[in-house]
Amino acid sequence: MTRVAAIDCGTNSIRLLIADVDQESGELADLERRMIIVRLGQGVDKTGRLAPEALERTFAACREYAALIKEYGAERLRFVATSASRDAENRDDFVRGVLDILGVEPEVITGDQEAEFSFIGATGGLPGHEERLVVDIGGGSTEFVVGEEHVQAARSVDIGCVRLTERHTLSDPATGEQIAAVRTDIEAALDLAEESVPLREARMLVGLAGSVTTVAGIALGLDAYDSAAIHHSRISYEQVRDVTEALLKSTHEERTRISVMHPGRVDVIGAGALVLLAIMERTGAREVVVSEHDILDGIASSIA
Repeated sequence: MTRVAAIDCGTNSIRLLIADVDQESGELADLERRMIIVRLGQGVDKTGRLAPEALERTFAACREYAALIKEYGAERLRFVATSASRDAENRDDFVRGVLDILGVEPEVITGDQEAEFSFIGATGGLPGHEERLVVDIGGGSTEFVVGEEHVQAARSVDIGCVRLTERHTLSDPATGEQIAAVRTDIEAALDLAEESVPLREARMLVGLAGSVTTVAGIALGLDAYDSAAIHHSRISYEQVRDVTEALLKSTHEERTRISVMHPGRVDVIGAGALVLLAIMERTGAREVVVSEHDILDGIASSIA
């Protein structure tokens, strides 16, 4: 067994997985999972730069994670950064800060690499070998991956819950005109994704990341966020539609009272849910299989 640490730094959150990896089977035994909302992508879509306050929030989280990695004695660490840091002119500031704190340079991966890691993490443990469409709805981008045991096609497009919320300056609650504009944006991105990925051919839709798991938690009527209950749950199209409509009609205060809602998702969950709904409509999927295992698990497996 090898003890590893994987960090996924996205547009909205930075997450840590510390796990023991069986080098023969590749199976992971989780020791610690953490997630901190840092909103690294704050304003990037408009300014092209990482904001100083967003960088400081991210570095504070890195310092917290460094202490945990030391405490658990992880032998190897891999730090992967995705959409926001790909887009930023001043990403060198981000790279230097992470290197100073954690001793490793963050790998600013491509959308295709992100898709590969997400697919590996999400499909581990799923029964059967049918063709699957894995969608990873992040803060700044969404990855689409089709495959059975291995990736057959992948595409990353620039729609995510933070990017869409900021780009369209969604009010609280969102107006019909704003929702229509977001839908137009999403549909254009789905057209791009469909140029590379056969979105309508897979027999199973697998959804990951915070927007999807939050929608699932609401649909399941959970009293509190419960990873075990959410993992591999099957949420129908009708449930996703109803939850999305309710979120878009709700106020900030009403969303803060939702039991499964992380405070950092309150302002952006409507756009994230709308992305999931549009994907289900485009693909004709009657349900989405929700996975709590995602890019983090793929990163951890790749280390060993």
